[in-house]
Amino acid sequence: MEGGLITMSVKERGRLVVMARVGEGKMKLMEASKVLDLGYRQTRRVYSRYVREGDKGLIHRGRGRPSNRAKPEEVKQGMLAAYKAHYWDFGPTLASEKLLEREKYQVDHETLRRWLLAAGLWQRQGKCPQHRQRRERKAHFGELVQMDGSHHRWFEDRGEKACLMDLVDDATGITLAVMSEEETTVAAMRVLWAWVEKYGIPQALYVDWKNVYLTQREPTVEEQLSGELPLTQFGRACQKLGIEIIPANSPQAKGRVERKHGVYQDRYVKELRLVGIGDIEAANAFLPGFAESLNKKFAVEPRSAADFHRPVPEGLDLREVFCTEERRTVSNDWVIRYKNRFFQIVQQSNLPPAKGKVQVQEHLDGSLHLVYRGREVLFKEIDKLPEKRQKVSEKPSATAPRKRPVPSPDHPWRHMSFRSLKRKAAWNYG
Repeated sequence: MEGGLITMSVKERGRLVVMARVGEGKMKLMEASKVLDLGYRQTRRVYSRYVREGDKGLIHRGRGRPSNRAKPEEVKQGMLAAYKAHYWDFGPTLASEKLLEREKYQVDHETLRRWLLAAGLWQRQGKCPQHRQRRERKAHFGELVQMDGSHHRWFEDRGEKACLMDLVDDATGITLAVMSEEETTVAAMRVLWAWVEKYGIPQALYVDWKNVYLTQREPTVEEQLSGELPLTQFGRACQKLGIEIIPANSPQAKGRVERKHGVYQDRYVKELRLVGIGDIEAANAFLPGFAESLNKKFAVEPRSAADFHRPVPEGLDLREVFCTEERRTVSNDWVIRYKNRFFQIVQQSNLPPAKGKVQVQEHLDGSLHLVYRGREVLFKEIDKLPEKRQKVSEKPSATAPRKRPVPSPDHPWRHMSFRSLKRKAAWNYG
């Protein structure tokens, strides 16, 4: 890799930012171990390798190598076949015991559980409700940010019902909000974009199980082939920024943002009434100052002064992060279709091949962009596809008069006489 390119995962790029901060003296190794979710000794090893080898020292040494302890594929398939035939209603623990006892297959129950989940032969069982206890705040600003939408009559009888998209930092209680009509993907992207521009990229988001943030659909064929997990458009944007999405299984789990809704529904509604605001646009213009006053009044100091927000990487355009993306196939005449609209790709150096795939990005301002291999593609919109010319049918229509066939001049029929026909008939019946 000397003098060449270094391919790094999102996790490794995050380690690079943290190790650079440690090298500059802006963060201690103990704090870096919490950010990276590593043990202190492992964090020291990672930092030592970073000091010795530079950026490439953070790349995982086992990348591209098969596991030394992986079982052969035929053994795995044999276990799954035996499970389907005899132990289809067994749990992983009991099934691993029976496979060893009866089939002479030795496998750990956790390994078997992962195989069964991947093959769709077993699903997780529900557990009994557990005792809940109050969770302590996170220690660092930006370590965890709670996110939720609040539907309410914010304008009372002066306007329609709207939704307040709210972000609350778990460690400090700092809040930032944006008003929209509904809790949509665009609204979620707008409020997170505002947070990233003001404070930086948080380490994790705490959200509920809405399909705006998370999806439980089955992966597509393309996702299975590329090893990707099913993501929503919002989840894809968070993945680009390296933000972990943590789902909350109950409203009580993200109680900090739920309680902040109550503060907004009490104080913000009254402030809007006092200033006479009755529409979303004016409310969004008024929100930053109101949120700042709430932060001065209710925000607390974190237990640690280290800020866990990461800066936006240099050269990264947030417009290309907070957008919706869909793949489209290029036709033979370099036309793609998107939302019943047709776009003609013009001749250029970055011309995608026919039948190739391009990314259609729709930015939050409504503009469309085509991207192929990380570069934008020039195009123009056309009204409709040119109509195909209908082939002229060579068969006569059913209503056309049928022409009487006329024999050619040398046809034998023209040379036959009545006498020869009579003689031939007498010979046949004689």
